[in-house]
Amino acid sequence: MANWNDPNMAASGFGAGANAMDQAVDAGLRSYMLSVYNYMGSGVLLTGIVAMLAFNSGFTASMIGSPLMWVVMLAPLAFVLVLSFGINKLSTAAAQALFWVYAAVMGLSMSTIFLAFTATSIATTFFATAAAFLGLSLYGYTTKKDLSGFGTFLIMGVVGILVAMLINMFVQSTALGLAISVIGVLLFAGLTAYDTQKIKSMYFYVRGTDFVGKSVIMGALTLYLDFVNMFTFLLNLLGSRE
Repeated sequence: MANWNDPNMAASGFGAGANAMDQAVDAGLRSYMLSVYNYMGSGVLLTGIVAMLAFNSGFTASMIGSPLMWVVMLAPLAFVLVLSFGINKLSTAAAQALFWVYAAVMGLSMSTIFLAFTATSIATTFFATAAAFLGLSLYGYTTKKDLSGFGTFLIMGVVGILVAMLINMFVQSTALGLAISVIGVLLFAGLTAYDTQKIKSMYFYVRGTDFVGKSVIMGALTLYLDFVNMFTFLLNLLGSRE
């Protein structure tokens, strides 16, 4: 009679099977996260290219003060809302298309930074943000610490920042603007690590389902927003103005 507790049997049978399954899951997770980062990075690149083209062509200067400026500024929010609340009804191809259009429209919106800041400070801030993002996202991916407890605090912080920004539009306080930039950088730095861990965990819920492709897009959108917001707040904090 075979002994179910025989270590040789475990090593050659059940142990080997479990090990192969773990390796398949790890490979799937790496592929999933790589897809998320590829979409996110490509989106940031597209935004940068569109922003520079819009500025160099004179489009950015021409829309200042016109109704088109409000359309360009508010359009990205509309795309985020459609993707966030309509993702279940969208096909994977439609979600991908909306992501690319969103990144391009965001480029038009962000082209205005070239009117306010020097090109050197924009480039320096971009690379500083990229380095910080990579470190924070790597931490979120590799840490064994559960970061889910920080989620509510970080989201409440973002809501608070939005309210403070609206108030500062009327009071025009330099001190409040500085505080908003500092807190904004810290909040989105924390969200980068938190969201990375959340996206990693999401893979185990969607793997093997039809939703995995749309989950990649939503993960990329989340990290894209973390990166762009961290960059914007850091630029307001450290950028050299024209």
